[in-house]
Amino acid sequence: MKGLVVLGHAGEGTFMTSEEQMSVIRSFVESTDGRLPVIAGITGEGTKVAVEETKRAISAGASAGLVYPSHGWLRFGFQDGAPQDRYKTLHEETGLPLILFQYPDVTKASYNLDTLLEIAAQPGVFAMKNGVRNMRRWDTEIPIIRRENPDLQVLTCHDEYLLHTMFDVDGALVGYGGLTPEPLIELIAAGKRQDYKAARAIHDRLFPVTQNVYHRGSHMEGTVALKEGLVARGILEHATVRSPLLPLQEGASEEIKKALQSAGLI
Repeated sequence: MKGLVVLGHAGEGTFMTSEEQMSVIRSFVESTDGRLPVIAGITGEGTKVAVEETKRAISAGASAGLVYPSHGWLRFGFQDGAPQDRYKTLHEETGLPLILFQYPDVTKASYNLDTLLEIAAQPGVFAMKNGVRNMRRWDTEIPIIRRENPDLQVLTCHDEYLLHTMFDVDGALVGYGGLTPEPLIELIAAGKRQDYKAARAIHDRLFPVTQNVYHRGSHMEGTVALKEGLVARGILEHATVRSPLLPLQEGASEEIKKALQSAGLI
Protein backbone atom coordinates (compact mmCIF):
# COMPACT_ATOMS: atom_id res chain seq x y z
CA MET A 1 0.00 0.00 0.00
CA LYS A 2 1.44 3.34 -1.09
CA GLY A 3 -1.30 5.72 0.06
CA LEU A 4 -4.86 6.09 1.26
CA VAL A 5 -7.53 7.99 -0.65
CA VAL A 6 -10.49 9.50 1.20
CA LEU A 7 -13.55 11.45 0.04
CA GLY A 8 -13.90 9.48 -3.18
CA HIS A 9 -17.06 8.01 -4.65
CA ALA A 10 -16.84 4.84 -2.56
CA GLY A 11 -16.19 6.98 0.52
CA GLU A 12 -19.30 9.10 -0.07
CA GLY A 13 -17.12 12.22 -0.07
CA THR A 14 -19.54 14.31 -2.09
CA PHE A 15 -22.32 13.61 0.43
CA MET A 16 -20.46 15.27 3.32
CA THR A 17 -20.35 18.81 4.62
CA SER A 18 -17.00 20.61 4.42
CA GLU A 19 -16.57 20.15 8.17
CA GLU A 20 -17.18 16.41 7.85
CA GLN A 21 -14.72 16.17 4.96
CA MET A 22 -11.99 17.79 7.05
CA SER A 23 -12.79 15.51 9.97
CA VAL A 24 -12.36 12.45 7.75
CA ILE A 25 -8.98 13.67 6.49
CA ARG A 26 -7.77 14.45 10.02
CA SER A 27 -8.93 11.05 11.29
CA PHE A 28 -6.94 9.21 8.62
CA VAL A 29 -3.86 11.39 9.07
CA GLU A 30 -3.91 10.83 12.83
CA SER A 31 -4.58 7.09 12.62
CA THR A 32 -1.76 6.46 10.12
CA ASP A 33 0.69 8.73 11.99
CA GLY A 34 2.64 9.61 8.84
CA ARG A 35 3.16 6.02 7.66
CA LEU A 36 1.22 6.65 4.45
CA PRO A 37 0.18 9.78 2.57
CA VAL A 38 -3.52 10.61 2.79
CA ILE A 39 -4.95 11.82 -0.52
CA ALA A 40 -8.19 13.80 -0.55
CA GLY A 41 -10.85 13.85 -3.25
CA ILE A 42 -11.32 17.41 -4.55
CA THR A 43 -14.85 17.68 -5.91
CA GLY A 44 -15.86 21.35 -5.85
CA GLU A 45 -17.92 22.42 -8.86
CA GLY A 46 -16.34 25.80 -9.64
CA THR A 47 -12.58 26.30 -9.74
CA LYS A 48 -12.62 28.90 -6.94
CA VAL A 49 -14.74 26.57 -4.81
CA ALA A 50 -12.32 23.72 -5.54
CA VAL A 51 -9.36 25.90 -4.56
CA GLU A 52 -10.94 26.62 -1.18
CA GLU A 53 -11.72 22.92 -0.75
CA THR A 54 -8.10 22.09 -1.53
CA LYS A 55 -6.82 24.61 1.02
CA ARG A 56 -9.07 23.05 3.66
CA ALA A 57 -7.74 19.59 2.77
CA ILE A 58 -4.17 20.81 3.18
CA SER A 59 -4.97 22.31 6.57
CA ALA A 60 -6.42 18.95 7.62
CA GLY A 61 -3.22 17.15 6.62
CA ALA A 62 -3.80 15.90 3.06
CA SER A 63 -0.60 15.12 1.13
CA ALA A 64 -2.18 15.22 -2.36
CA GLY A 65 -5.49 15.74 -4.13
CA LEU A 66 -7.54 13.55 -6.47
CA VAL A 67 -9.18 16.14 -8.72
CA TYR A 68 -12.66 15.36 -10.00
CA PRO A 69 -14.01 17.06 -13.13
CA SER A 70 -16.50 19.84 -12.61
CA HIS A 71 -19.72 17.88 -12.34
CA GLY A 72 -21.66 20.11 -14.71
CA TRP A 73 -19.44 18.65 -17.42
CA LEU A 74 -21.06 15.24 -16.89
CA ARG A 75 -24.20 16.54 -18.56
CA PHE A 76 -23.07 19.43 -20.74
CA GLY A 77 -19.46 18.65 -21.61
CA PHE A 78 -16.55 21.05 -21.22
CA GLN A 79 -14.91 23.83 -23.19
CA ASP A 80 -11.49 23.13 -24.68
CA GLY A 81 -8.85 24.11 -22.16
CA ALA A 82 -11.18 24.20 -19.14
CA PRO A 83 -9.89 20.98 -17.52
CA GLN A 84 -6.29 22.12 -18.00
CA ASP A 85 -7.13 25.42 -16.33
CA ARG A 86 -8.74 23.62 -13.37
CA TYR A 87 -5.56 21.66 -12.61
CA LYS A 88 -3.25 24.59 -13.30
CA THR A 89 -5.15 26.92 -10.99
CA LEU A 90 -5.47 24.38 -8.19
CA HIS A 91 -1.74 23.67 -8.14
CA GLU A 92 -0.63 27.28 -8.57
CA GLU A 93 -2.86 28.55 -5.78
CA THR A 94 -2.31 25.73 -3.27
CA GLY A 95 0.90 23.87 -4.20
CA LEU A 96 -0.79 20.52 -3.55
CA PRO A 97 0.39 17.59 -5.74
CA LEU A 98 -2.52 16.38 -7.88
CA ILE A 99 -3.87 13.18 -9.43
CA LEU A 100 -5.59 13.42 -12.81
CA PHE A 101 -8.98 11.68 -12.74
CA GLN A 102 -10.19 10.25 -16.08
CA TYR A 103 -13.94 9.58 -16.03
CA PRO A 104 -15.74 6.83 -18.01
CA ASP A 105 -16.04 7.24 -21.75
CA VAL A 106 -19.85 7.16 -21.53
CA THR A 107 -19.84 10.52 -19.72
CA LYS A 108 -19.28 13.96 -21.22
CA ALA A 109 -16.65 14.58 -18.54
CA SER A 110 -14.25 12.03 -20.04
CA TYR A 111 -11.16 13.84 -21.34
CA ASN A 112 -9.91 13.25 -24.87
CA LEU A 113 -6.31 12.18 -25.40
CA ASP A 114 -4.98 15.69 -26.11
CA THR A 115 -6.53 16.98 -22.89
CA LEU A 116 -5.08 14.07 -20.90
CA LEU A 117 -1.61 14.67 -22.32
CA GLU A 118 -1.72 18.39 -21.58
CA ILE A 119 -2.91 17.91 -17.99
CA ALA A 120 -0.35 15.13 -17.40
CA ALA A 121 2.44 17.46 -18.52
CA GLN A 122 1.48 20.23 -16.09
CA PRO A 123 3.54 20.95 -12.96
CA GLY A 124 2.16 19.27 -9.87
CA VAL A 125 0.34 16.42 -11.68
CA PHE A 126 2.12 13.23 -10.65
CA ALA A 127 -0.40 10.44 -11.37
CA MET A 128 -3.50 9.51 -13.34
CA LYS A 129 -6.47 7.52 -12.02
CA ASN A 130 -7.85 6.18 -15.30
CA GLY A 131 -11.39 4.79 -15.33
CA VAL A 132 -12.24 5.32 -19.00
CA ARG A 133 -14.00 1.91 -19.15
CA ASN A 134 -13.52 1.72 -22.89
CA MET A 135 -10.89 -0.91 -23.57
CA ARG A 136 -10.34 0.31 -27.12
CA ARG A 137 -9.39 3.73 -25.74
CA TRP A 138 -7.36 2.18 -22.94
CA ASP A 139 -5.29 0.02 -25.30
CA THR A 140 -4.75 2.94 -27.67
CA GLU A 141 -4.11 5.78 -25.25
CA ILE A 142 -2.15 4.29 -22.34
CA PRO A 143 0.97 3.55 -24.45
CA ILE A 144 0.91 7.12 -25.82
CA ILE A 145 0.50 8.64 -22.35
CA ARG A 146 3.35 6.43 -21.12
CA ARG A 147 5.59 7.54 -23.98
CA GLU A 148 4.84 11.25 -23.66
CA ASN A 149 4.85 11.37 -19.83
CA PRO A 150 7.20 8.61 -18.62
CA ASP A 151 7.26 9.92 -15.03
CA LEU A 152 3.47 9.92 -14.67
CA GLN A 153 2.17 7.14 -12.41
CA VAL A 154 -0.67 5.34 -14.18
CA LEU A 155 -3.28 3.85 -11.83
CA THR A 156 -6.21 1.73 -12.95
CA CYS A 157 -9.64 2.74 -11.71
CA HIS A 158 -11.37 -0.26 -13.31
CA ASP A 159 -12.79 -2.19 -10.36
CA GLU A 160 -14.63 -4.55 -12.74
CA TYR A 161 -11.88 -4.70 -15.43
CA LEU A 162 -8.82 -5.22 -13.28
CA LEU A 163 -7.42 -8.19 -15.19
CA HIS A 164 -7.44 -6.38 -18.52
CA THR A 165 -5.83 -3.23 -17.16
CA MET A 166 -3.38 -4.56 -14.57
CA PHE A 167 -0.54 -5.26 -17.03
CA ASP A 168 -0.19 -1.61 -18.08
CA VAL A 169 -0.12 0.24 -14.77
CA ASP A 170 1.97 1.21 -11.76
CA GLY A 171 -0.87 0.39 -9.39
CA ALA A 172 -4.57 0.65 -8.69
CA LEU A 173 -6.73 3.37 -7.16
CA VAL A 174 -10.02 1.57 -6.70
CA GLY A 175 -12.76 1.49 -4.09
CA TYR A 176 -12.43 -2.29 -4.32
CA GLY A 177 -9.07 -1.93 -2.55
CA GLY A 178 -10.89 -1.00 0.65
CA LEU A 179 -12.64 -4.39 0.71
CA THR A 180 -10.04 -6.82 -0.68
CA PRO A 181 -6.60 -5.21 -0.42
CA GLU A 182 -4.72 -8.48 0.05
CA PRO A 183 -5.52 -10.12 -3.31
CA LEU A 184 -5.38 -6.79 -5.14
CA ILE A 185 -1.81 -6.26 -3.95
CA GLU A 186 -1.02 -9.74 -5.29
CA LEU A 187 -2.73 -8.85 -8.57
CA ILE A 188 -0.68 -5.66 -8.96
CA ALA A 189 2.51 -7.66 -8.38
CA ALA A 190 1.47 -10.28 -10.95
CA GLY A 191 0.71 -7.55 -13.47
CA LYS A 192 4.11 -5.96 -12.99
CA ARG A 193 5.73 -9.38 -13.53
CA GLN A 194 3.57 -9.82 -16.65
CA ASP A 195 2.48 -13.10 -15.07
CA TYR A 196 -0.88 -13.71 -16.71
CA LYS A 197 -1.40 -17.15 -15.16
CA ALA A 198 -1.05 -15.80 -11.60
CA ALA A 199 -3.14 -12.72 -12.38
CA ARG A 200 -5.88 -14.84 -13.93
CA ALA A 201 -6.00 -17.09 -10.85
CA ILE A 202 -6.46 -14.06 -8.57
CA HIS A 203 -9.10 -12.61 -10.90
CA ASP A 204 -11.04 -15.88 -10.94
CA ARG A 205 -10.82 -16.20 -7.15
CA LEU A 206 -12.25 -12.68 -6.78
CA PHE A 207 -14.81 -12.92 -9.57
CA PRO A 208 -17.77 -13.92 -7.34
CA VAL A 209 -16.99 -10.91 -5.15
CA THR A 210 -16.72 -8.67 -8.22
CA GLN A 211 -20.10 -9.89 -9.42
CA ASN A 212 -21.77 -9.28 -6.07
CA VAL A 213 -20.24 -5.81 -5.65
CA TYR A 214 -20.01 -4.31 -9.15
CA HIS A 215 -22.34 -6.29 -11.42
CA ARG A 216 -25.39 -4.56 -10.01
CA GLY A 217 -27.99 -2.19 -11.41
CA SER A 218 -25.63 0.79 -11.16
CA HIS A 219 -22.05 1.43 -10.15
CA MET A 220 -23.32 3.48 -7.20
CA GLU A 221 -24.77 0.32 -5.68
CA GLY A 222 -21.21 -0.91 -5.47
CA THR A 223 -20.59 1.61 -2.69
CA VAL A 224 -23.35 0.04 -0.60
CA ALA A 225 -22.11 -3.45 -1.44
CA LEU A 226 -18.57 -2.54 -0.36
CA LYS A 227 -19.89 -1.56 3.05
CA GLU A 228 -21.85 -4.82 3.32
CA GLY A 229 -18.64 -6.64 2.50
CA LEU A 230 -16.71 -4.72 5.15
CA VAL A 231 -19.34 -5.72 7.70
CA ALA A 232 -18.95 -9.35 6.62
CA ARG A 233 -15.17 -9.05 7.08
CA GLY A 234 -15.62 -7.61 10.56
CA ILE A 235 -14.15 -4.21 9.67
CA LEU A 236 -17.35 -2.16 9.92
CA GLU A 237 -20.10 -2.61 12.49
CA HIS A 238 -22.89 -1.61 10.08
CA ALA A 239 -23.44 -0.75 6.42
CA THR A 240 -25.14 2.60 6.91
CA VAL A 241 -25.07 4.84 3.83
CA ARG A 242 -26.09 8.43 3.32
CA SER A 243 -28.90 9.51 1.00
CA PRO A 244 -29.25 9.44 -1.97
CA LEU A 245 -27.71 5.97 -1.55
CA LEU A 246 -30.14 3.32 -0.32
CA PRO A 247 -29.68 -0.09 1.32
CA LEU A 248 -29.46 -3.11 -0.98
CA GLN A 249 -32.34 -5.50 -1.47
CA GLU A 250 -33.04 -8.20 1.10
CA GLY A 251 -30.59 -11.09 0.93
CA ALA A 252 -27.78 -9.12 -0.71
CA SER A 253 -25.64 -9.02 2.43
CA GLU A 254 -25.68 -12.82 2.69
CA GLU A 255 -24.78 -13.18 -1.00
CA ILE A 256 -21.82 -10.82 -0.54
CA LYS A 257 -20.71 -12.71 2.55
CA LYS A 258 -20.78 -16.04 0.70
CA ALA A 259 -18.76 -14.57 -2.16
CA LEU A 260 -16.11 -13.33 0.28
CA GLN A 261 -16.04 -16.75 1.92
CA SER A 262 -15.51 -18.42 -1.46
CA ALA A 263 -12.56 -16.09 -2.05
CA GLY A 264 -11.01 -17.04 1.30
CA LEU A 265 -11.42 -13.53 2.70
CA ILE A 266 -13.52 -14.51 5.72
